[in-house]
Amino acid sequence: MIDVNQLRKGTTFTRDGDLFRVVDYKHIKSGRGNATIRIKVRNLRSGSLSDMSFSSGNTVEDVRVEGRRVQYLYEDGEFLIFMDLESYEQPQLRREVFGEDFTYLKPNMELKLNSFEGEIIDFELPPTMEYEVVEAEMAVAGDRAQNPTKKIKLETGLEINAPMFVAVGDVVRVNLEEGTYITRVSS
Repeated sequence: MIDVNQLRKGTTFTRDGDLFRVVDYKHIKSGRGNATIRIKVRNLRSGSLSDMSFSSGNTVEDVRVEGRRVQYLYEDGEFLIFMDLESYEQPQLRREVFGEDFTYLKPNMELKLNSFEGEIIDFELPPTMEYEVVEAEMAVAGDRAQNPTKKIKLETGLEINAPMFVAVGDVVRVNLEEGTYITRVSS
């Protein structure tokens, strides 16, 4: 059991037989009384998001997950196929498990799959990845005041904002935790 004050983004716990991972955490302290902990969680079995509130001092059952390094191979319509880098097994996950993070996946990308009691329940993406730009708005002379940005589309279909100088064919590094542009790697 862990105190709800110890819950942080990425913590996995169980409640009423369901597995949850904390997506967002807020500690709210009013003038008097106990603090309130508000978290946004993802149900690791159904993929749904929900909000939970706890009073300071409550506890939840934490779980230990086992992680293994895998390589993303391809999408098979409903499933995503991976290869375990140690045993060469090919675990499959439903596409819904990744939700919006699916657009970060590209073939041969290495990531971590987490399992609980033999069931794959979660994933961890690397902190940054490099992608090729396949679509970019045209930059116009004079569009340089106050660091303007434009929408670019990456090879996986992910759309992000980037500086005006980024063009089609450039390779850019993206922060996967925030989904933001970091730097241009090559042009």
